Amino acid sequence: MTPFGHAMRELRRRKGVTQKALAEAIGVTPAYLSALEHGRRGRPTFELLQRIAGYFNVIWDEAEELFRLAETSHPKVVLDTAGLPPSYTGFANRLAQRIRTLPPDVIEEMNRLLEKPRSQG
Repeated sequence: MTPFGHAMRELRRRKGVTQKALAEAIGVTPAYLSALEHGRRGRPTFELLQRIAGYFNVIWDEAEELFRLAETSHPKVVLDTAGLPPSYTGFANRLAQRIRTLPPDVIEEMNRLLEKPRSQG
């Protein structure tokens, strides 16, 4: 499941809306919505994000968070390390090989490091 998929599921749960009802209201199939929530589909389009936010009538901050989560929710990430030092390419490949076995605390720590402003890097 992607960060966006998880947020969508929680939003539907809080609002008491089924996948079928949401899918019908925003003009997609229930199968597509399920795949989106489970991370089997890529990021939703800007237009679809607007329809989702409009359907749930979410406030600006919550809509902004949905859009941010969508940006970080592509289930098949491609990293372009062309032109970077060899150690960057090695790191990207090791991460790709081990991502499924990293414990949650390691992922959380890596996220904290990545969220720091670059000047603190």
